[in-house]
Amino acid sequence: MTLIALGLNHQTAPVALRERVAFAGDAFAPALAALRALPQVDEVALLSTCNRTEVYAIGDDAAPAIAEWLATHAAESTDLHAYLYRHGESAAARHLFRVAAGLDSLVLGEPQILGQVKEAWSLAREHGAMGPQLDRLFQQAFATAKRARSDTAIGANPVSVASAAVKLARDSFARPQDSTVLLIGAGETIELAARHLVQANVRRLLIANRTLAHAQALATAHGGYALALDELDRHLAEADIVFSATASQTPILHRAQVEAALAARRHRHNNKPVLLVDLAVPRDIAADVAELRDVFVYTIDDLHRAVEDNRRSRKDAADAAETIIDLQVARYMEVAGAAFGMDGVRAVRAHGQRLSADALTRAKQQLAAGQSPDAVLDQLAHTLTNRLLHAPTVAVRDAALRGDAELLRAAARMFPDHNDSSDDAAEPAPQA
Repeated sequence: MTLIALGLNHQTAPVALRERVAFAGDAFAPALAALRALPQVDEVALLSTCNRTEVYAIGDDAAPAIAEWLATHAAESTDLHAYLYRHGESAAARHLFRVAAGLDSLVLGEPQILGQVKEAWSLAREHGAMGPQLDRLFQQAFATAKRARSDTAIGANPVSVASAAVKLARDSFARPQDSTVLLIGAGETIELAARHLVQANVRRLLIANRTLAHAQALATAHGGYALALDELDRHLAEADIVFSATASQTPILHRAQVEAALAARRHRHNNKPVLLVDLAVPRDIAADVAELRDVFVYTIDDLHRAVEDNRRSRKDAADAAETIIDLQVARYMEVAGAAFGMDGVRAVRAHGQRLSADALTRAKQQLAAGQSPDAVLDQLAHTLTNRLLHAPTVAVRDAALRGDAELLRAAARMFPDHNDSSDDAAEPAPQA
């Protein structure tokens, strides 16, 4: 069984492709079930965020099957394989540790990703897709991320995608202190955006969400006004800035809605352009909205430029965190190797015990039927020997035919006394 990590992220694929292989809400359970049902997959976990979709699996030659499965969720005209990265064994462990520590994030060191990795682990366990090997991997990832944040400055003054988006607004024409800001959604990203907007002295804050109670809770906490999502059209024209981050699989804002809002703004003699920041994957704002006049649309990929200064300032801390990760990967591989060896030993012993129990039951039945004890014992010894040695004998014979020298050497190490015909061969001959 081999550990693999396979996926795509903000560095390898554009948002238009990432949103086609994003999973959220009710989509997780069937996705995990489908992955676990692949014949090559023994254990699996699925991580899907606005910046990445990744599959971590234990299996035999599982990467091609998982890649094909992901491709079914992308556009037929898109060669998804060209955007995928694949890591095996220690490289797969290193990748997960870097992701959990925030070293592979759009915003270097951002804190949200660790919670998202923990959620992926929890969902895989909840739906029966997580086994002991992946569980050990994720537990080590959590410990590594915690140490990287506590022992380096990678977690100091944490910067999130939400704060980068607010900084983008502050540096643009649409300053929060002079604007009405509409937040669509009520998850962690929107809550962080609300906090940063309050710190930026936002003039007026509107929060729209499908579940009104969630919007009301956020509005109460941050001095805003709550809206149900079906009230969006009536209030969209009031917004100078819109941040959207929902788990919707289809756009929340369409071109016709934004056109109507722009017309209403012009009627009110408000010619101020509108800033729309889409922090969701799949996108909440339809792509053709960007074609409208007086609208500036930014997606999560556009934040690359906004966070580059943060990445440079955290370079030294990131280097220190990478050293910690290298040490933790080596430790994990050592422990995992030992655990895998013990798993193999347990499997061999369990196999032998099953064969022994079957042969012993048959021998007792033969004795009860009145057969000769000597004949039954001879048959028992013959049966056990043949059954116990059948699989390794076939494996060694096939290895010899294939020229698999590594397996042949391993077999020789397992049976160092194979040249001796019996224990008696080592005993000295009696003296005359």
